[in-house]
Amino acid sequence: MEIQAFGTLNYVVLVAYLAVIMLVGVYFAKRQKSADDYFKAGGRIPGWAAGISVFATTLSSITFMSIPAKAYTDDWTFLIGQYIAIAILPFVFIYYIPFFRKLNLTSAYEYLEKRFDVRMRLFASISFMLFHVGRIAIITYLTALALMPFVDIDPLMIVFLIGVLCIVYTFMGGIEGVIWTDVIQGIMLSGAAVLIFVMICFNVDGGIFEVFSLSAEENKYFPADKMSWSWTQSTIPVLAIGFFFSSLQQFTASQDVVQRYIVTDSVEETKKALVTNAKLVACIPVFFFAVGAALYAYYTQNPQLLPENFNTGGILPFFVISEMPAGVAGLIIASIFAASQSSISSSLNSISACYASDIYSRFGVEKTAEQNLKVGRIITVIAGTLGVVASTYLIMSNESELWDAFNSLLGLMGGPMTGLFMLGIFVRRANANSAMLGVVAAVAATLWVRASTDLNFFFYGAVGTLTVVIVGYLAAPLFKSNKEEKEIEALSM
Repeated sequence: MEIQAFGTLNYVVLVAYLAVIMLVGVYFAKRQKSADDYFKAGGRIPGWAAGISVFATTLSSITFMSIPAKAYTDDWTFLIGQYIAIAILPFVFIYYIPFFRKLNLTSAYEYLEKRFDVRMRLFASISFMLFHVGRIAIITYLTALALMPFVDIDPLMIVFLIGVLCIVYTFMGGIEGVIWTDVIQGIMLSGAAVLIFVMICFNVDGGIFEVFSLSAEENKYFPADKMSWSWTQSTIPVLAIGFFFSSLQQFTASQDVVQRYIVTDSVEETKKALVTNAKLVACIPVFFFAVGAALYAYYTQNPQLLPENFNTGGILPFFVISEMPAGVAGLIIASIFAASQSSISSSLNSISACYASDIYSRFGVEKTAEQNLKVGRIITVIAGTLGVVASTYLIMSNESELWDAFNSLLGLMGGPMTGLFMLGIFVRRANANSAMLGVVAAVAATLWVRASTDLNFFFYGAVGTLTVVIVGYLAAPLFKSNKEEKEIEALSM
């Protein structure tokens, strides 16, 4: 397929976006006086901004492009995941946010040492850091890979524009800079989804009515054959279970989201953040699926516009570059960059928070706030550089399968991490040794299920989480608790 010329005006729009993001980082750099500023923003973030940040953080560029492709080629069943994420929020409000706010944590995994011991804290923190370095590489690589066939920008330049500039503004602005750039990026993502949908509808004969009626005729919403139970297929009940545990992991055990709970000045503002996120999640992803439906209608009416043997996974950037006016196309591509950078910058700052809190400050002599700030910035650069180097290697060697397998194995730690927090908060009798046994059993069970069964991968989170809780509960009487009973009561339900 012939690569489309990106055009001068599109370049101007993209460069303008990148310049604004860099200026935000420069502006907030002057406020970064201590580790508390760098990792908690000194509690200065309003709830609505933290909420937009959570939304932008959890929506990567891969999601931005893959959801329309999913709706174009298949159906809307994955939309259920967005509403599962909303449904768990009351549970998070009641049982998790008070813990994180009361303990005034920098790293979410500090709680695991207070409740259990340092082994649990290190397991969770190191798992998180390794997974997110891999996540940075994968997001950068797949974004470059998705855009390569459609724009005349060198893939290594795409990696530089996404990764290196992200390192720079995260290094300078800390979590405050990250959140306010997330606000810009979240607005761009939302606006781009609505804009694309409206523009496609204007180009479809019959307009919006034809878009939705054609999808209904083709049974592309929630097909009846997806309603049944299955152990191996991604049917709706399986998706509901999978998204429940993945959302639980994200909102209760993942530093990049949990960190947003402590950047506001009160519990009320923190809850406002999650309400804002819920409103966005309830509305904006529907437009991503609607874009896929609109693209399906458009190219059904105009099949000659698609190249022969076209890979429909790139249907969104193909339409943007080939059909949208100059300038508007640049804005949409900038939104794809924004989706990448919002996820990567959050990963960078949360990795540095985990290292500074769980390793650097935890061991050795007591560290000053200035030393923690310096180390946090150094780790931001190191983690970002590792991600950029890894994504560059993947582009040059085309060996994505090996990295995907590695990233998948690290991702299996999400279930055990979620289980540890559930065990600590809800199972009073659990202790450090029973928790350790639960984690070992969960990792072993999840790896065995992955290697030896055909169980759908959406069940992996449930297997990991529930194994930790069940084994941790049953094994507790076998060990003498190394915490005083009153300490455990203070840190559990």
